[in-house]
Amino acid sequence: MTLARARLGVNIDHVATIRNARGGAHPDPAKAAALAQAAGADGITIHLREDRRHIRDYDLEAVRNAVSLPINLEMATTEEMLVIATNFKPHAACLVPEKREERTTEGGLDVARLHNQVEPFVRRLRDAGSRVSLFIEPSKIQVDTAAAMGAPVVEFHTGKYVELIFAGDKAGAADELKRLQEAAAHGHAKGIEIHVGHGLTYDTVRPVAAIPEVRELNIGHFIMGEALFVGLEAAVKRMRQEIDAARGSGRGLA
Repeated sequence: MTLARARLGVNIDHVATIRNARGGAHPDPAKAAALAQAAGADGITIHLREDRRHIRDYDLEAVRNAVSLPINLEMATTEEMLVIATNFKPHAACLVPEKREERTTEGGLDVARLHNQVEPFVRRLRDAGSRVSLFIEPSKIQVDTAAAMGAPVVEFHTGKYVELIFAGDKAGAADELKRLQEAAAHGHAKGIEIHVGHGLTYDTVRPVAAIPEVRELNIGHFIMGEALFVGLEAAVKRMRQEIDAARGSGRGLA
C-alpha cells in the first residue's frame, strides 16, 4: 500500500551546539538550514532553550532569512518564550518539557497533569498565528487532553521506542510501536495531525514512518551526527529515502 508522503523536518540545533563550543560564528545554523532545504527537507526545527545552549535569539531571524521552508520553533511553557514566539510568529510552535540539567528532551510534556499551565499557551500562540503542536507521550489520555485544549497537532516522543530497539528488547519495542500506532489512530480520529520525533535513525525510522496517520517526522541529532561523516546533503537525502520507502514511495501525494 502506498501512503501519503510524510514530511521531514530537520532539526539544526546541534550545528549551533558545535558553534557555541568555541564561540564565533562557525558553523552557521542558517547555512545548515539552507543545505537541508536543498537536500529535500520539508521544514526546519529549532529549539530555543532557556539556557541558550545551542540556538540563540539571533539565530531565529537568520534561519528564517536563509530558507523558504516553514519553521517549527520548539519551546518551553515560560513567559519569556511566549513573548519571543508571539513576536517571531513561527509557522509552528511545539511546546516541549524542559529541564536545565537534561542533555536532551527526556520525554513528552504531561499535558493531562499540566492542563491549566499549558492551555493558555496553546490559546495565545494560536491567537498569534502559529500552528501549535504538543510534544507528548503516545497516550490516549494525553491525546484527549491535547484535543480538549484545541491543539491542532501532537508530536509523539519516539525516544523510548528507539531505546528499546538498541537495548535488544524486541518485545518491548513491539509493544511501544503498537502504543504509537494506537495513539496515532486515536489522535487522527479526533482530527489531530500526527507528528513523531526523537532519537530516530536510519535503522529505526521505517516502522514509525509506516504508521499511516503520521504526517511529519522531526529528526535532528542523528542527521547531524551522520553529516560529520557523509555531509549534510547526503544525510538528509538518505533519511528522506528511508521515510519514502516506509510509505511505499508516496512521492507526489498530498
